[in-house]
Amino acid sequence: MNYADQDPALRPLLDRILSAEDRARVEPLLTELGELAAGELDRQAALADANPPRLRQYTPDGERVDEIEYHPAHDRVASIAYERFGLAAMSHRPGVHGWPTPIPHPVKYALSYLYVQSEFGMACPLSMTDSAARVLRLYDPERYAAEIAALSSTDPELRATGAMFMTERQGGTDVGLTRTLATDHGTHWTLTGKKWFASNPAADVILTLARVPGQGAGTRGLGMFLVPRLRPDGSRNAIRIDRLKDKLGSRSIASAEVSLEEAYATPVGELTRGFRQMAEMVNVSRLSNAMRATALMRRAVRESVDHTRVREVFGKPLFEQPLMRATLLPMVVDAEAALGLVLEAAARLTEADNGSTAARDLIRVLTPLAKYTLCKRARTVTGEAMEIRGGNGYIEDWVNPRLLRDAHLGSIWEGSSNVIALDVLRCMRRRGAHHTLADTYGTDRSAGRLADRWTALREKGDRLLGLPGEEAETRIGRYAGELARTVMATLLFEQAEYEAEATGNGRKLLVAHACLALLNDGDALPRAALDHLAELADGGRVPLSVVPALGAGYEATEAARV
Repeated sequence: MNYADQDPALRPLLDRILSAEDRARVEPLLTELGELAAGELDRQAALADANPPRLRQYTPDGERVDEIEYHPAHDRVASIAYERFGLAAMSHRPGVHGWPTPIPHPVKYALSYLYVQSEFGMACPLSMTDSAARVLRLYDPERYAAEIAALSSTDPELRATGAMFMTERQGGTDVGLTRTLATDHGTHWTLTGKKWFASNPAADVILTLARVPGQGAGTRGLGMFLVPRLRPDGSRNAIRIDRLKDKLGSRSIASAEVSLEEAYATPVGELTRGFRQMAEMVNVSRLSNAMRATALMRRAVRESVDHTRVREVFGKPLFEQPLMRATLLPMVVDAEAALGLVLEAAARLTEADNGSTAARDLIRVLTPLAKYTLCKRARTVTGEAMEIRGGNGYIEDWVNPRLLRDAHLGSIWEGSSNVIALDVLRCMRRRGAHHTLADTYGTDRSAGRLADRWTALREKGDRLLGLPGEEAETRIGRYAGELARTVMATLLFEQAEYEAEATGNGRKLLVAHACLALLNDGDALPRAALDHLAELADGGRVPLSVVPALGAGYEATEAARV
């Protein structure tokens, strides 16, 4: 089994998004990681989940050490991610896997998507390590050259991991209530305070926010600091791990409550811009959350399709039962649409990093849209997959309970859904983000079937901004979902036209029409899509002659509905 080979959407998307050279370079990595994810990585991930980290606070003679002990399976899945594939390194330096430049973001997210289909938890420290290197590289590259090199190393003797400590008990989402206090000692600072959610608490490089005396209240009073695991003299820094969280999911990695007791720290970038700098790390982590949700959906779909093909009920396989097909089709469409959105955002992030202002504005709204919509949907898809498997789906011998537990994390970590929706509203107010989306996706040739919808969404966004503040906030969640789903439908048609022209296969066009039908009416399942569900699930050929008639009549009804 190979998860890359079984994925009908992944390779065709990369064919279109990547240059020919990058596409050729990534192919052997897709093959290798796809096989590992379906085999050894999956087995080790199950072991790591069943044997979570343990906190050892004291040595036998009473010395406080606060060490975290990991099962060997944890170390193996970490080695595959950090060392063999360099998932945390590839965005920051040339040479990884022979690339002459840092690897484009779509390659990183595509490989991470394969990895997460088996091991979700490790993607959290991976993302923080990647994001920490990014923040240091953007805001203080000379001071932290050694730390950037360690965070982006694939050498097991040299590599470091990163973490982000933001949440405090009294503040939660309201970071402006942070109480951790920074004290200037001339050559360095010390931080004193408590962090309530600290994932990867034994990280080598920790980025956190602390209140700088005299700098003001709220978020403007926060500076960003780097807190190393070890002080410059090699001694253990004053980071006390009070206890590990007993979490619903993501059990393979440690999350903790942490006390900083005059911990050694150094400032990052401009202290007056601490919160804005941390926002860069949060936004990249949010895109990683969306990718992880997509991977969970893909694994859930694969499990469901494979199960229903071998499980017979009333004399024939479940996969052939009409109601089961109606259950599976939206799941297949959701997973495929999600992957298109994640890789689109990754491509735009690469453009933004290369200096494109337009891409920077676009990624600023695509990220919260993806995080808001995909993480919510992953909870539904993984729950549906559990029910499809029946009683076995509720038993820990199978992967479904782990998928469901992990799916609930994405909607909470890095901002709950309401917080993310308000972020979309903020983008609309400050940058006219809904116009940016309509200008980008509503005028493309592949968006012709959705042109009326984009016009209506642009006007609806203007009306929403004209409402009193509280009323606009109550409505933004639904509107953000509509924006995201319309972007995904547009991207499906764009990819469908590419695949139809390149290969003569109408499969993707059938997926796009199914997505559009579901966008209009949750019960409007195209007959052709149900009849060709096997091809949609596996990547088989669908004659183009099957598809054209499906598009008729959607534009007018959709404009009225929006």
